[in-house]
Amino acid sequence: MRIEELDTPALLIDREILESNLQWMQDYANRNHVALRPHTKTHKMPAIARRQMDLGACGIAVAKVGEAEVMAEQGLRDILIANEIVGQRKLQRIAALRRAGCTVSFGVDAPCQVEEAEAVFAAANVQIPVLIEIEVGENRSGIIEECDFLALLDAIRACPHVLFGGIFSHDGNSYSAPDLDACREIARTAQRRTLAFADLAAAHGMPCGTVSYGATPTLMNGVEILDGITELRPGTYALMDASQGHAIGTLDRCAATVLATVISKPTSRRTILDVGAKGLTMQERTEGICATPGKGTILEYPDTHIDEMYDEHAILYHQAFHDSVRIGDKVRVIPVHICPVCNLYDTAYLVSGGEVVEEIPVLARGRQQ
Repeated sequence: MRIEELDTPALLIDREILESNLQWMQDYANRNHVALRPHTKTHKMPAIARRQMDLGACGIAVAKVGEAEVMAEQGLRDILIANEIVGQRKLQRIAALRRAGCTVSFGVDAPCQVEEAEAVFAAANVQIPVLIEIEVGENRSGIIEECDFLALLDAIRACPHVLFGGIFSHDGNSYSAPDLDACREIARTAQRRTLAFADLAAAHGMPCGTVSYGATPTLMNGVEILDGITELRPGTYALMDASQGHAIGTLDRCAATVLATVISKPTSRRTILDVGAKGLTMQERTEGICATPGKGTILEYPDTHIDEMYDEHAILYHQAFHDSVRIGDKVRVIPVHICPVCNLYDTAYLVSGGEVVEEIPVLARGRQQ
């Protein structure tokens, strides 16, 4: 069918832009002689993850055990859960993935996490590697002090069912870098700090098999990858969004949009679309290279942005847009942040040249546990 025949709201993915984005990042990893492990929490679609693997990815990353289970059920068998895992039930599910033949690993940043995992994995008679997360400036989770890193290495060494797989980091602070020079410096600083911990592990007799690094704003801007990094782990690059488009200076790489219908024009300026927070989220980005006007950008009118959002309504106050559209017209919205948007839809529509060419189930949506 034609795109305009779809009911709205609907999540669309441009096939040619998606393919270009996937190939670009794989080529970038290849040029830098590192593995690519895409973070699939962005799209939550095994079909896209399989395409990433077909192009050369070494495996995938996920954020949740539930996402890992969905991906494994769909034949994706090399999975890093790039998050700290706490709780016996989640660890038992990871052990079940391993017993089912899945190569699975996950993040830790405290000895108690390792000790809990050891008890569960010993009972299940499995050995599973962990990667230590290194905090590199995002001010989120991860090891900060060297003494804590060494203590964690010792805890892993003392646990025969918990193996040391390496380290990983995420320079999410790059999203608010004031300019590209600052973005590149954030990338250099994050990699140097990550590599310093890799050196510390080697000196402690526990060399890193994997040194995983990355975030979309740095990698899409082609930052230098330092020797010693073994793996890149971007996620948003596959679909991009308005904020990532601003980070690279163009919206042309935005593969994902939300199709919406003009349902009301109650005043001489106000236009209402039939999608709101339940289809686009309320998220904004207001700082740095990812700063984006409004709560969504109209693809066909790139200087037009959503001004206000309710659960089921997007409101625009833009005279030219108001005067150009009629009630019943359909437009495509580039989300500010695509990751939570994908989690709101059961199905994405792959489109090409105005036609819907495939329906892609978003099988990992809602898998929060």
